[in-house]
Amino acid sequence: MSFQVILVQVNPGEAFTIQREDGQCQCITGPAQVPMMSPNGSVPPIYVPTGYISQVGLIEPGGHQPCVKSMLPHTGNVTDVQARTAELKWCAPAAPDDVKSCLGAQRRPAEPLSYEVMVSCGSRDGGCQVVYSGEELNATLDDLRPATDYSARVQATCRHVQGSPSEPVNFTTLSCEPDPPSAPWKAGGTKTSLVLQWKAPCDNGSKIHNYLLQWDEGKGTGEFEQCYYGPQKQYRVTKLSPASKYCFRLAAKNDMGVSGFSEAVDLFTSEGVPATPLCAELVKAGHNWLHLQWQRSAAPPSGDSIFYILEMEEEGMVWHSEGNLAPPGDPLWKYIQSETLQIQTPIVPPGPCQHPRVVGRPKAREVLLRWGPPYVDGGGAVTLYSLEMKGGHEEVHREVYQGPDLDCTISNLLPGTSYSFRLRAANKAGYGPFSDYCEVTTCPGAPEPCRPPHVVCRSPTCALVSWETPPSNGTPVSEFRLEWGVTETTVQTCYSGPGLSHEIRGLLPATSYFFRVQAVNAVGVGPFSEVVLCQTPCSVPAAVAGVQALEDEELTAGRGSDAPYCPSTCLGLQWEAPCDHGAEITSYLIDLGERQPIPVGPVTRYVIQHLQPDTTYRIRIQALNSLGAGPFSPMVKMRTKPRPPQPPRLECTAFSHQTLRLKWGEGSIRTSPSDPLQYQLQMEDKSGRRFVCLYRGPCHTHKVQRLVESTAYSFRIQAFNEGGEGPFSDVYTFSTLCSPPPAPKAPRLERLNDHTCEVTWESTPPMKGDPIIYSLQCMTGNTDFKQIYKGSATSYQASSLQPSNEYRFRLGAIRQCATPPDLPGPYSTTVTLLPQRSEAAAALGGGAVGGTKAVRTSVSLTDEQCAALILVVFAVTSILIAFVIQYFVIK
Repeated sequence: MSFQVILVQVNPGEAFTIQREDGQCQCITGPAQVPMMSPNGSVPPIYVPTGYISQVGLIEPGGHQPCVKSMLPHTGNVTDVQARTAELKWCAPAAPDDVKSCLGAQRRPAEPLSYEVMVSCGSRDGGCQVVYSGEELNATLDDLRPATDYSARVQATCRHVQGSPSEPVNFTTLSCEPDPPSAPWKAGGTKTSLVLQWKAPCDNGSKIHNYLLQWDEGKGTGEFEQCYYGPQKQYRVTKLSPASKYCFRLAAKNDMGVSGFSEAVDLFTSEGVPATPLCAELVKAGHNWLHLQWQRSAAPPSGDSIFYILEMEEEGMVWHSEGNLAPPGDPLWKYIQSETLQIQTPIVPPGPCQHPRVVGRPKAREVLLRWGPPYVDGGGAVTLYSLEMKGGHEEVHREVYQGPDLDCTISNLLPGTSYSFRLRAANKAGYGPFSDYCEVTTCPGAPEPCRPPHVVCRSPTCALVSWETPPSNGTPVSEFRLEWGVTETTVQTCYSGPGLSHEIRGLLPATSYFFRVQAVNAVGVGPFSEVVLCQTPCSVPAAVAGVQALEDEELTAGRGSDAPYCPSTCLGLQWEAPCDHGAEITSYLIDLGERQPIPVGPVTRYVIQHLQPDTTYRIRIQALNSLGAGPFSPMVKMRTKPRPPQPPRLECTAFSHQTLRLKWGEGSIRTSPSDPLQYQLQMEDKSGRRFVCLYRGPCHTHKVQRLVESTAYSFRIQAFNEGGEGPFSDVYTFSTLCSPPPAPKAPRLERLNDHTCEVTWESTPPMKGDPIIYSLQCMTGNTDFKQIYKGSATSYQASSLQPSNEYRFRLGAIRQCATPPDLPGPYSTTVTLLPQRSEAAAALGGGAVGGTKAVRTSVSLTDEQCAALILVVFAVTSILIAFVIQYFVIK
């Protein structure tokens, strides 16, 4: 005897209140399992609140109750997810402590658990379907839809008690080739054309790109050839025969492969006049009757009936027999007459022919057969032979030749295949019996073309190409050759071996690749398969290249005053945009090492500001698109320039009336234009409104020339280096000195007597209001010049002269400035007063006029004349040395 019991499971953290038989209430806190039972064995009515689960168990005789609890299996793991299948695994639930104690008290083994796998399509609230029920801890989920989201749960059951379902595990099946499409239908046509249309099948997660339409070309052999390949859903087939049947089938193609073909459908072109029937044949003849028969004409595809009219001519009488004919005026009544049959004495069909024999060695795809005429012709000449073949994939005999010749070449055979041939002859009475079989085996040949390979992109840079083994034509396939390329005309071999798949790495993302495969055996190389186009998925951008610094001219050009550029705190960068790999680049990230990376927009140049002067930074850049961040560029080291220098102190080291020698800073005399620290010296112009540049370079001194005497000039200086131009110094003012008077012309001498002469000279105009006085000096013999006069007069009488002495005179001008001291000018050229006897000799020999003028003027060379003379001498010497080297050394 057994009793039914209610097991109420209390969840952790909750309480359950019951009323016992004595009327008292008891509160039970979870986790717990409360058994409840009525005395008569029926299930008592009980209210189970939300969040609780009630279970029914059996109390076996002896008062033992199987301790069963709604146990949750561990959430399963989905592995090996394919397009239509998936593998689900889970772990058995652990028994709670109270169950273990219950089992231990009863000393009975735990009851076996069975599991149910429930699968729902779409969201977790969708309808569930039980796809597995058993005791295994794994299950294979079949009949799934490709590219579909699924949710699976596992529920444990012990006898009749069901546990709670596990947490759902979600997975998505893979995409695959499309479903086989529906058969195409006839949308229109004429006698020689058909317009076919079709609908797109389910693409199974990958967009359909092309459709493959095949037909049997009206041969009815079951062999199909491609007649259209493209994305359209309509195609017109032209150049067909009227009233003919054509068989079509359709397949769809996406990135995952080619679907299966649809059911073959027979379509017909419009009808024409029935074909000419063959001539009637005599079956048997009597003394007053004839039994005639003829071959039935091919029924039109439309299924219309064909009726025959038999006409006979005898001794000028013509009569015919007809049945079920439409009136001659009916436009549907079309007929054509066959050839006329002339009946002669009855003949019988010929006897059996000699069996065909092979001429030469059979080739891979053709064989030459030859035969002889039958020994018995049946009373009539043999008009034709009928050769039938069986073998390969054909299970019935097929006529391959019909004609009067005694040999025939059978082509389009399969290499390495056995064929059976039989022959019969025919005369006017009909065909004779078949000959014995002739067994022929063709030579092995190269493999057939492979089916188009199947390409699966595992990542943007990796693809798995797989293919199937084609018919080997008598010799096993030993090798496969896989070719690939970016264009269909520039393919190259990437794999050669016996495998049926190959993984290609190093592909470019978002790039189309062409694949084709061919098989090789011991006989030769088979033709290539059809080319398959595969495009790799998009990916993150490539690494940025060409990172370099911008020139200062490029940075300062076009920048307004509101955006100043400081080379000591800024770095200008430019780089080349990398390949985006199919997804447009949205931004760049500039990494400076310790600083926070700087995000910028989709630009290829950027100015980094607020940097430390004279500091080296390690910079690298990466590009980002919608798929993520690409790799960083190679690290580039760039250094900010130092701060611009402060201006030096400016001072004047030499004064003159036309020049000022200025000096600043401390430095060596020898400088180079490449020195980092350089200076710019500016002088205020005459208007006093602006400064003009006098010097720009590394030197520390500069001589300002062509100035005006006794004039004040304002100067300022600025220092600059690779960090930029520093500020200008304060304005310094320096004045030129007063200019000395020019050298006067040589004075004139006039001897008054033996002891007196008069010296005269030309006056010099005042200089800026300053008067000019003169200083006359005289020298006797080899003594020094002595001043004999100083004043403003323009003549002087020298007395106390000795007639036998030679005297030399020179004149100098002195400028009396408003402020002392006076400024003496250069002396004039000297004039000589000769002795008295030299004077007389000169008068006699030269015919001097007046006889009293014996003056010799000594002329000295100026500095410019001396420099020119030295230059001429140096040039002549150089020419002579070059001539000597040319003549004596080189020659």
